[in-house]
Amino acid sequence: MLVTFLVLFREGLEAFLLVGILLTYLTRLGARGYAKWIYVGVGAGILASLVAAFVFQVVIDQFHNDEYRAYLTAGIMIVATAVLTYMAVWMQKQARAHTDEAKRQLEHYVAGNQVVGIAVLAFVSVWREGIETVLFLSALSYGGQSPSLLGGLVGLAAAIAVVFVLMKGARRVPLAAFFRWTSLLLIVIAAGLLGSAIAVLQGAGMLPGPTAPLFDLSGVLSDNGGVGSFLRGLFGYNATPTPPQFALWALYLVVALAFWRRGYAPKPA
Repeated sequence: MLVTFLVLFREGLEAFLLVGILLTYLTRLGARGYAKWIYVGVGAGILASLVAAFVFQVVIDQFHNDEYRAYLTAGIMIVATAVLTYMAVWMQKQARAHTDEAKRQLEHYVAGNQVVGIAVLAFVSVWREGIETVLFLSALSYGGQSPSLLGGLVGLAAAIAVVFVLMKGARRVPLAAFFRWTSLLLIVIAAGLLGSAIAVLQGAGMLPGPTAPLFDLSGVLSDNGGVGSFLRGLFGYNATPTPPQFALWALYLVVALAFWRRGYAPKPA
């Protein structure tokens, strides 16, 4: 539930925050009458995300061959790892430029009375985050973490509440700190997905290297129940990792955390 909440909260916040900024900018332009087209785009983006989730699942279910299914499962996890890493390390550097560009596009569409462009701008903002969410939740499910409907709904509700508070100016929300520390959690989650992908590939005999466990922590913290099971679902914890699995997991963490730390380091005066 916690992972689903975090993913939906983070993705929902990014999507709805941009939508809120667009609505606020419409007011500044004296064009509040175009707001309904923003809502049309949001609704279409949510619907398109649900359709994408359905199609994605249907496509995956067509793979009955165990080898192809293993390739697909590992591929989904690796792609999700890459996207999570991009979000956590590089996206924060481009957020302001992305927002400014969206404002320029909105102003252009309003000046030209291009209501379709306004709707598409909101649609793309929501649909992009929706597609990422579908990818992440699919990867997590293959990694042993069952997505929680309740966690997802609570995450989306929390994101909408935060954006509402921000747009009303009722209270200052420390978004910089929020994105910094959730980015750190996303990196750890991504490391777990990568480790799970390696396990899938080795289990199917598709990746060379020793398959005997590098160490066994089952006697201390088993990953089949209790806290260990929770950590397995949240961070990809494995009590008996193989040498390639542990090595790639550790290497990814070291590199990603170095980029994360540099990306959020205070800028010199």
